[in-house]
Amino acid sequence: MKTIVLISCVSKKLPHMAKAKDLYISSLFKLSLQYAKSLNVDGIYILSAKYGLLPLHQEIEPYEQTLNRMSGKERKQWAQGVLAQLRSVADLKNDKFIFFAGEKYREHLVPKIEKYDVPLEKLRIGEQLRRLKNVIG
Repeated sequence: MKTIVLISCVSKKLPHMAKAKDLYISSLFKLSLQYAKSLNVDGIYILSAKYGLLPLHQEIEPYEQTLNRMSGKERKQWAQGVLAQLRSVADLKNDKFIFFAGEKYREHLVPKIEKYDVPLEKLRIGEQLRRLKNVIG
């Protein structure tokens, strides 16, 4: 069984092409990534509203797209694409997934995944930041 971390993209980005892990520059994203790296998991990916499932080292252009502005149908289509990408790197039935992502990023993914955890679920942004800072030390 593998453990995979999925971190949602954020609106705050560099203004130029960069590796995905460097493109997103919000405090929440950086702390989530730092915490994910401390967990010694088998894989860390970004859930991108534009690109779907992103490996950390994939170079991408900045973009202005978010699931928060998509219709339910568009989010469902996005999730189907992400699930197809996930199946190529993980086993949705046997692997464990840890989400650092909001409800709209998870809503159509978690029903298809057997084992998952959402450590920051139901916490507001400020609370998420405090929790991450505390666990990172």
